Amino acid sequence: MTDQSAALAGASTAPAARLEPDAIGVAQDTVIGMASSAPAASIALTMPFLAAAVAYGSGPIIIITAIPMLIIANAYRRLNLWNANCGASFEWVGRAISPYLGFITGWLMIAAYIIATVSGVEVLGPSVLAVFGSNSTSTWANIGIGTGVGVIMLIIAVVGIKITARTQVGMAVVEYAILIGFAIVGLIAVINHHPGTVSFSSGWLSVSGIGGKGDAVAGFLIAVFMFTGWDGTVYVNEEVKHRRVNPGRAAMLAVGLLAIIYTLATVGLQGTVSPKNLSSNSDDILVYVANALGGGSWAKVMALALALSVIATTGTGIVLTARMVYGMASYRALPAFLSNVSRRYKTPVAASIVVGVLIIALTWVYLLATTVQNAFSDVVDVTGLLFAVFYILTAIATIVYYRRRVVGSVWNFIILGALPLGAAGFLVWMFVKSVMGEGASLNWSLIGVVAVGLVLMLYARFGAQSPFFQIRRESDPEQAVSSGRGRHA
Repeated sequence: MTDQSAALAGASTAPAARLEPDAIGVAQDTVIGMASSAPAASIALTMPFLAAAVAYGSGPIIIITAIPMLIIANAYRRLNLWNANCGASFEWVGRAISPYLGFITGWLMIAAYIIATVSGVEVLGPSVLAVFGSNSTSTWANIGIGTGVGVIMLIIAVVGIKITARTQVGMAVVEYAILIGFAIVGLIAVINHHPGTVSFSSGWLSVSGIGGKGDAVAGFLIAVFMFTGWDGTVYVNEEVKHRRVNPGRAAMLAVGLLAIIYTLATVGLQGTVSPKNLSSNSDDILVYVANALGGGSWAKVMALALALSVIATTGTGIVLTARMVYGMASYRALPAFLSNVSRRYKTPVAASIVVGVLIIALTWVYLLATTVQNAFSDVVDVTGLLFAVFYILTAIATIVYYRRRVVGSVWNFIILGALPLGAAGFLVWMFVKSVMGEGASLNWSLIGVVAVGLVLMLYARFGAQSPFFQIRRESDPEQAVSSGRGRHA
C-alpha cells in the first residue's frame, strides 16, 4: 500500500510503514498458493466422493477442470500487471466495474478464506493424533491441537513473510513427497492387480467413467472445490520480487502443479482399495489407504502429510486473509486500524491478530457447540461457491478493464475476451448446478454470507464514509500492459 493508506486511516504525516517489498521469490509465492489449496487435505476430503461420482474417471475430470482455472489464473496475472496490491480482486473489480461490487468481491474473498481455513479442523486433530498412534476422538484434544496450531501459525504470520514462506516451503516438501510417493506405489499396486485393488480400465480415462456410469457434472463440482485457493499468490504481491509480474506467474504455476498432484494422487490412490472400503472409510481415507499399502507405520507417515497440509493452510489462511483485510481497511472499507503495518515486522499485525483469533474462536465454536455444527457445516459446504463467485467477477473485470484490447486484435479477443468469458461461463454453470442440487439450508447459508457483506458495505459507504466508493472507473488505454499503472505506479 502507498502512503495514501495512512492518510485514509487518519495517521500522522510521518511516512507510513509498508509491507516488506521484494521479500520472497516466485517459487516461494507458488508454494504459498499451493498450500492455500491444501493438496493432501483436499484429496482426503474429496477422493472417495469424486471416484464414486465419476465411476473412477477422476483423471480427465481434474485435467479438464484445470483448464478454466488456468484461464482465470491468467486473468489474475493480467490484472496484477495493471494494479499490484494485496486487495487484488477487491480493487480490480471496484476500479474496473463498480466499487460496490468490488466491496462484495472483497468480502466474499475474506469469508471464503476464513471458512475454508476453519474447515480444516475436521481432519487436523485426528491426523496429528494418528501420527503418534492415537485414535482418540476427544473434543478437548482436537481443540487443544487446533488452538496450538492456530497460535503458532499466527506468531509466524506476524513475525514476517520471509519466515512464513520458509515454513511453507519446508512443510510442502515433506507433504508433496509423501503424497506423490504413495500415489506412485498405489498406481503400481493397481496395475499389478494387487489383491483388493480395483483393476485399471479404459473407463478411468473417460469423463463418464467405467461403463459410462459416471456423472461428469458432479465430478466437475468436486474438482472445482479441490482447486480453490491457488489465487493466494496474488494477496502477497506487494512482498514478492517483481510484484507486477511474478505473482501472476506464480498463480499459473500453482494451478499447473496442483493439476499434476491432484491427477497423480487421485488416480494413483482411488483404486488401491475396493469401492466399498473407499466409501466406508471416507472420514480418514488417506490414512486407511496408506495402511492398506504399507501397514500401520506408513499410515502414520500419511497422517503426517495430512497434518502438515492442514497446518500449512492454517498459516496461509491467516497470512492471506490478513492482507485482504489490510487492503480493504486502507480505504476505511473495514475499520482503519486494520491497515496498520508494524515497522519492526513489516506485516499487518492488527489484521493478522484479528483474523487469527477469529479462526481460533470459530474452531472452538465448531468443536464445542454441537447444536451449530450442522449449520456451520452448511456454510463450509458453500465455500467452493464463494470462491467460484469471485473468480467469475475477476474474469469479468479482466474483460471490462481490457475491453479496448479485446476488439483490437484476434489474439487479444481470444486471450482477454473469449477465454475469460468461457471460463466464467463454466463456473457460472457449475454454480447454478450446485445451487439447484443442494438443499435449502446450504442455499440459505450462501444467502446469509452475501447478506452480511451487504450490511458491511452499507456501513462502509454511509457510516465510515469510505473513499473507495468515490473512485473513478478505469480501463486500459491500450498502452503496453507491462508498463503497469495504479496506486503503486
